[in-house]
Amino acid sequence: MRLAITRDVSPRFSECELTHIDRTPIDVAVAQSQHHGYVQALKELRCAVLELPAESDLPDSVFVEDTAVILPEVALITQPGADSRKPEIKSIARALRPYRELVCIESPGSVDGGDVLVLGKNIYVGLSTRSNQAAVDQMNQLLGQYGYKSIGMETHDCLHLKSAATRVDDKTLLINRKWVDAQNFEGFEFIDIDVSEPFAANCLPLGNSIIFPAAFPRTGAKLLARGYELKLVAVDELAKAEGAVTCCSLIVDN
Repeated sequence: MRLAITRDVSPRFSECELTHIDRTPIDVAVAQSQHHGYVQALKELRCAVLELPAESDLPDSVFVEDTAVILPEVALITQPGADSRKPEIKSIARALRPYRELVCIESPGSVDGGDVLVLGKNIYVGLSTRSNQAAVDQMNQLLGQYGYKSIGMETHDCLHLKSAATRVDDKTLLINRKWVDAQNFEGFEFIDIDVSEPFAANCLPLGNSIIFPAAFPRTGAKLLARGYELKLVAVDELAKAEGAVTCCSLIVDN
């Protein structure tokens, strides 16, 4: 059974951290409604969903992906790059403990899960304002025994690596080449986002379907043309906090 761990939207969501986009008014009720729709999409794709309660004092805590990296053998508890987000990891570690052995990144390492793209035994880490080489070095020490190699890479003009590239399937990535160099991913095929939709490179494949934002129809059409089945969700209010579809869940395959 595939488990998805989510967390409800904080009532202080509008106080979120922002790095690469301007702050615009956020309707927290709309964000909460969109998150409920996202959770429903997970359930319709046959995920069992563990819904954690909102953290009233942690504005960004709906973005649970940043707190952990789930591998078949182990779960890596991250050290989020923004100090305001570090308290999020405690409850996530507690939720994951029944399912995986836990290993932890320690300061001075910092890494957000949104900067971590796992492709087979290679783990690509965006070196961003939130994630650093010290964390990559720790990941190699902690995960090398399981056969993983962690590789740091530069990103440009985006919050996280998975803002710029995400896995579509075992051979294919969805990518915005302006934000990350495709040559980092040797051996993969690419589907380029439509140039009018720079934030469209984030998708969440689950089984035979892909959860994808309804706000990016031109890039969605490219995926459909390649034969992929899309589960469209509205996440535009969540995107005002630099969130995307991978950000709002941790996927645990049992």
